[in-house]
Amino acid sequence: MEILIPVLILGVLGFLFGVGLSIASRKFAVKTDHRLETIVGLLPGANCGACGGAGCFGFAEAILSGKMSVDACKVAEEKVKEKIAEVLGEKLEKKVKLVATFHCGGGNKAKDKFLYKGEADCVEANLLFAGQKSCFYGCLGFGNCVKACPFGAIKMSDEGIPVVDEAKCKGCNKCVLICPKKLFTLRPVTHKIHVACASHDLGREAAAACPAGCIACRKCEQICPADAIKLINNLAVIDYKKCTSCGKCVEACPRKCIKKVSDKG
Repeated sequence: MEILIPVLILGVLGFLFGVGLSIASRKFAVKTDHRLETIVGLLPGANCGACGGAGCFGFAEAILSGKMSVDACKVAEEKVKEKIAEVLGEKLEKKVKLVATFHCGGGNKAKDKFLYKGEADCVEANLLFAGQKSCFYGCLGFGNCVKACPFGAIKMSDEGIPVVDEAKCKGCNKCVLICPKKLFTLRPVTHKIHVACASHDLGREAAAACPAGCIACRKCEQICPADAIKLINNLAVIDYKKCTSCGKCVEACPRKCIKKVSDKG
């Protein structure tokens, strides 16, 4: 009898604790959206962080909570985005693809103002008198953008300047952020013209520093039939809302610093 009472007490306490834990588990259970697993399964699984989220799982959580849009994913194909939009009960608004555009044609042709023997890193070199190039705005050529691109869309050419493979580029913006000279922008892929220079120096100074620099001659501005190019602070700037990619500015530029991307890439 002495043993039976403690056993009964323990049994009752165990039952009460079990009931309490069952109630607590239901009350404090974290509700998981059943769509989460489906969306994660549709995403490419690159976990590149280009969307700004903590990998593909974090991105899926963010779009379910409304903190991000489906378009924030830079890797997924349009068909995948459309399927995710269907899961969310939304209609995907189609947008023009943006690609990285490099605004410098100097490279090996641009003059150096001193011999740099430091670490082969654009950010580090830029800390020393804004880099070794005579052009304050010019590419330093150490390829930080190549290293930063998670899609292998940027390669250094034999001329010492980055070249973007638009077929591989996802417009993730990482090259834009890493370049200390701010030589990258994102351009609508449907527009084929871009200015391969970022110098705001006067024409004479720009010409002395680099044979490929804009000299502010205004020939592109004068010949453009769409009034899409304006000289702003000694540099030709294209308004892509007006530009028709006719290529007349490319032909007129005496320095060949306005480029046209071929339809093949």
